[in-house]
Amino acid sequence: MEWLIIGLVFWGIGSFFGSQKKKPNNYPSYVSKSQLNIKKVDLSDIKLSEEQQQLFNKLENSAGNIFITGKAGTGKSILLQYFKQNSQKKLVVVAPTGVAALNVGGQTIHSLFRIPPAFIAKDSLMPPDNKTAILFKNIDAVVIDEISMVRADLMDAIDYRLRQSRSSNLPFGGAQIVMFGDLYQLPPIVSDPELHKYFADNHGGYYFFNAHVWNNSLPKIYELKHIFRQKDEVFKKILNDIRTKDLSEQVLSHLNSRSSVSIPVDGVVILATTNSSVSETNHNRLAQLDGKEYEYRAIISGNLEQSSFPTEEILHFKKGAQVMFLKNDKSKRWVNGTLGYVHSLSENEIKVSIDGIVFPVLQETWKKIKYYYDREKHSVEEEVVSSFTQFPLRLAWAITIHKSQGQTYGAVAVDMGSGAFAHGQTYVALSRCKRLEGLYLKREIAREDIIVDSTVINFMRNANIEL
Repeated sequence: MEWLIIGLVFWGIGSFFGSQKKKPNNYPSYVSKSQLNIKKVDLSDIKLSEEQQQLFNKLENSAGNIFITGKAGTGKSILLQYFKQNSQKKLVVVAPTGVAALNVGGQTIHSLFRIPPAFIAKDSLMPPDNKTAILFKNIDAVVIDEISMVRADLMDAIDYRLRQSRSSNLPFGGAQIVMFGDLYQLPPIVSDPELHKYFADNHGGYYFFNAHVWNNSLPKIYELKHIFRQKDEVFKKILNDIRTKDLSEQVLSHLNSRSSVSIPVDGVVILATTNSSVSETNHNRLAQLDGKEYEYRAIISGNLEQSSFPTEEILHFKKGAQVMFLKNDKSKRWVNGTLGYVHSLSENEIKVSIDGIVFPVLQETWKKIKYYYDREKHSVEEEVVSSFTQFPLRLAWAITIHKSQGQTYGAVAVDMGSGAFAHGQTYVALSRCKRLEGLYLKREIAREDIIVDSTVINFMRNANIEL
């Protein structure tokens, strides 16, 4: 009898845990089969690799300017977040776009430095207000994320602002500048042909390293080398060759063999070049689902530009929709970039299945911050100036290549459409996938799709990379 009781107890425990992972009724059968998500590092509890720890020590114990680069998937974002959370320095974190600033928990460059968004002639900049000047006088370091997207005139404007506020003719007024990014990924936006001519004549190019302050600031360059995202050496070589546009016909042919493999109907993220293509795909796939469509409207406080919204102001979902999370969960059930399927919907809650396990999802708030210096505490503090409250989700049958930057997916279908149109675009798309077997191509990658700016190649070839 005792053995019977013990057996029933273990059977009950097993049934309980088994039921927690059971797929819900009327739920797509492919969910348990497709590897939607790759385990990601939880940024609330970061553990650095030896390479990252060495660089953190250099950041923490140096007052000189530093540029940290590395291929896709080498942990640049992890190191930045760790530095932000653990540094003893008084620092501010900025990014060139509103979305990037929200994601990194910082402020946009234009907002912090009071720089207009149009082309910048630094001599036309009015002096900052007293509160901003006090902040700039008291910071130790400025951390710039996505540095590859920062234009030369913006870097010179940052330099001018800091010299102005700190009453110093040293580069950046003597403040440390720490830059994170990969020049082989997305570049600055310079759409006006006249600006191209201006930058060529006055800077030699429009990248941040073409800024006049660059050569005077003597930044040290460090490169993270260990790739965490991909383990397959063959796939690594393909990506590295795409990155620098130095690939043989054999390598390109091996990559393009993925175009003959049928793309699964579900469990795959389509990466496309344009917003219109992404919107069309997501709209059509949502329309194909049966059931009621729910609408969720964001709550916005303060002055937040639409271009900075982390997700749509009005979300439209149905049961079964493929979605992506856009914010780390405090309970560590998902992170920014996790994929899932809508399990059920109500007016105030959305339940999402992640790899077969159902979780309730509540609204989250993104905060637009403004840095200021607290004289009593002798510290740099953050003030919330606006916020965006919405479910941390977006439809994710398709997303733009631009919005995929920094993410890792188990299965990716790359749709280059009518062709790549930006430096690094194809490399970013292909390098989101962890394995070659999880990569699908809607069409073959043409050599014309592999756009790499010779300015970047020459800079990196001649750069003095520190050991």
